[in-house]
Amino acid sequence: QLQLVESGGGLVQPGGSLRLSCTASGFTLDRYYIGWFRQAPGQEREGVSCISTSGISTEYADSVKGRFTISRDNAKNTVYLQMNSLKPEDTAVYYCAARGSIMSDYCSPTSYGMNYWGEGTLVTVSS
Repeated sequence: QLQLVESGGGLVQPGGSLRLSCTASGFTLDRYYIGWFRQAPGQEREGVSCISTSGISTEYADSVKGRFTISRDNAKNTVYLQMNSLKPEDTAVYYCAARGSIMSDYCSPTSYGMNYWGEGTLVTVSS
């Protein structure tokens, strides 16, 4: 079964940190670029970040630049999203998604064309 599984969500106080993981099973991630997305209650899903297959290229939404860092470990078939200085407005369900790509240094944090999606992990930032 081909799937992505997110983990690492939870409740954190404002200013705190969390690290989300996105692990693939049934396929290897090394030929996919990965995007992280989030959806808050009553809002549309938005792209947060993405990382190319090589790991060299990354993109971030303006709202998370300087606070979030995306990385990948292809040996572990896992992509991470390190989230620091969390704010209440970061509260959302976070999803990872994978898109097959032959371009090693390209990614786009848009949901269009993604081949696989995880089921999401909830991040709540509250005091």
